[in-house]
Amino acid sequence: MPVGAEDGFFVARLSSLPIKPAQAQRVHREPEACLPEYLADFTANSLRPEDFPFKTWTRLLRQVMAQQAEELLERSPGMGIMSLRETIANHLRSFRGLDVAPEQIVVGAGTEYLYGLLVQLLGRDKCFGVENPGFDKIRQVYRQNAVRCVPVAMDEQGICPQELQEKGVDVLHISPSHHFPTGCITPISRRYELLGWASAGEGRFIIEDDYDSEFRLTGRPIPTMMGIDVSGRVIYMNTFSKTLTPTIRISYMVLTDKLVEVFHRELGFYSCTVSNFEQYTLARFIRAGYFEKHINRMRNCYRKRREALLQTMKAGGLFHHADLIERGSGLHFLLRFHTGKDDHVLQQELSQKGIRMRPLSDYYVGSAEGAAHTFVLNYSGMEEDCLDEAIDRIVSCLEA
Repeated sequence: MPVGAEDGFFVARLSSLPIKPAQAQRVHREPEACLPEYLADFTANSLRPEDFPFKTWTRLLRQVMAQQAEELLERSPGMGIMSLRETIANHLRSFRGLDVAPEQIVVGAGTEYLYGLLVQLLGRDKCFGVENPGFDKIRQVYRQNAVRCVPVAMDEQGICPQELQEKGVDVLHISPSHHFPTGCITPISRRYELLGWASAGEGRFIIEDDYDSEFRLTGRPIPTMMGIDVSGRVIYMNTFSKTLTPTIRISYMVLTDKLVEVFHRELGFYSCTVSNFEQYTLARFIRAGYFEKHINRMRNCYRKRREALLQTMKAGGLFHHADLIERGSGLHFLLRFHTGKDDHVLQQELSQKGIRMRPLSDYYVGSAEGAAHTFVLNYSGMEEDCLDEAIDRIVSCLEA
């Protein structure tokens, strides 16, 4: 997802509890002039306040301010503070099996900013290929950076390699470990096929978006494409916005050795867009083991939320009206409803009942063949007290 995807799940009891202004802002993301009240929003990216380690983060921030005053006032290198890049390299080595040097890592304020850097680094004459279906913001960012961006069809194993040649793709942006929104996981055979495509042409690259690899809930983490790349054609990207909170805009990418030289030559004049305060605090947070503890705790939390949601769906009779599509990874899954209603008619009926969902067809460019009656459900910020009512309302729409 890609990173920054509008995913998450939260509910609020609107029928019986008064809503304070601050609470209303959490439920609604639209301008105040058009604020519908949702009992359950399956599209928004949210984190419950109790899920963020405020006490630990605050303590580390105070330590940084007390012990690293001089470093805080220094100009951060364009690629980010070295201590954070060293810490990220160690994390990637232990968690993802990636043996990379700190000098290859670029830290930036969100993946959207890093996409823009990549356009400048690789060249605006390149054709960027993106997954279809896929996260629409990725397409928008590339197009706003004035590059040709084309949708590339997918099958059950991921991107269809034959389309890359047909559409003249030079740079392919994919999320092979867990595609958003279908949840597809690209098998090793298809990964080698894509690497073969990249190495066969001059100037071809693959951007591997590993946006939620930390939240694979079953089995071991899937090896990265960069880890099996022998020709230096894969750029790895990840973010802390997904693992900590969307409001901490710290993301990073790992460049190939040759691109590091180009970055210093062409883009070395840029300043890092993440404050020194946040960089030094995050470095301490990871080095002291708090990040790993946080990930393990959140995996358990998300697993319990997922199980609670599935149990409520089963108890509420939703599975008489829908099929579950999931692959045990990430923080969303798909439901294919047994209905003859048009997706957007059903979406509107659900909205009128206080249920917000997006159909899978919304994530396609052009024809959405095979996506009919399939909706995306996110559950990262789920609260359980209104689940029964939310599922009852969905079932009532399907039975109407």
